Amino acid sequence: MTAEATDPAQERLRRWRLVLGGDAADGTGCALSGPDAAMDGALTALYGQKDRKSQDGKSQGGRDRSAGLGASAPSVARWLGDIRTYFPSSVVQVMQRDAIDRLGLATLLLEPEMLEAVEADVHLVGTLLSLNKAMPETTKETARAVVRKVVDDLEKRLATRTRATLTGALDRSARISRPRHHDIDWNRTIAANLKHYLPDHRTIVPERLIGYGRATQSTKKEVLLCIDQSGSMAASVVYASVFGAVLASMRTISTRLVVFDTAVVDLTDRLDDPVDVLFGTQLGGGTDINRALAYCQSQITRPAETVVVLISDLYEGGIRNEMLKRVSAMKASGVQFVTLLALSDEGAPAYDREHGAALAALGAPAFACTPDLFPEVMAAAIEKRPLPIPDAA
Repeated sequence: MTAEATDPAQERLRRWRLVLGGDAADGTGCALSGPDAAMDGALTALYGQKDRKSQDGKSQGGRDRSAGLGASAPSVARWLGDIRTYFPSSVVQVMQRDAIDRLGLATLLLEPEMLEAVEADVHLVGTLLSLNKAMPETTKETARAVVRKVVDDLEKRLATRTRATLTGALDRSARISRPRHHDIDWNRTIAANLKHYLPDHRTIVPERLIGYGRATQSTKKEVLLCIDQSGSMAASVVYASVFGAVLASMRTISTRLVVFDTAVVDLTDRLDDPVDVLFGTQLGGGTDINRALAYCQSQITRPAETVVVLISDLYEGGIRNEMLKRVSAMKASGVQFVTLLALSDEGAPAYDREHGAALAALGAPAFACTPDLFPEVMAAAIEKRPLPIPDAA
């Protein structure tokens, strides 16, 4: 490499030039060539800026984002290929989302050629699901293949840990008083026998042993996933569908999955394939949490063995007081009620803070949950211990 290429000052100027876009005001004086020029072209096509003009043609000083890709499918396909060449996968996914949002390219995703060129991720799946009703038959097969790839990747990442965590929780939730040696819960046994401490011998004589039971095939917990399918919950719908399929694969857990907007749809019969679940949703529309909870409440047969997970931003379009009464009634009957404002990696979500506070007052605190934390949340709910609520919630 040349001295210029390795010079820190020149490298700083190069990076600033790529960030600023190279118009007359960038102030770097740095020229780009080769791959850097091609990278700059790909960025300009998406984030390029030009002066706003008044009606008399004079510059107004400010700058607008301009669409450099146009409406041409071949141009977009070339651009998608370019960004995959010059940027890592995580950056490509961000640029694709920005292209859909800034340049209105969602309709181009209805073309099979476009779907084959994009970098598939959870956010792209959400976009495809929102376009599901408008999708032509020629595109649906390709769209399902894209969704299938993302879902399979998520299952590989999440399934093993989820099953292991929840199997342990189910075993621990079945306490027995005459455990075998390797089934003794020593922490609980010591706590229960502290009054039998012998100071002279510096030991405890346990008169009562507490042990872990082993969950049998007939010892089932009931889990109801109640998922808000409004447009803002797209990523949560994807993750919840995958987790629903994982839970349904465990014989010791009976899982039901319900999605809702202003209507309620029970997708439990599709849980053997999360892709079918996802294509059974209809992102967008209003929200009636009360109606959804009314349906879930009607499906509960063993309250003390049931966990209800509401995944919603809590912007209720139904009857607020009735919603809160239902939550209170379920908790009073022994149901473990969990409220997740989001199930995704997207950071702090927007949500109805008044409803969040009202649920917290009922003992059902609402918080955002990452996919990695979800197994721990479910394990705590199954064992009826405090939920691992993130500090930022």
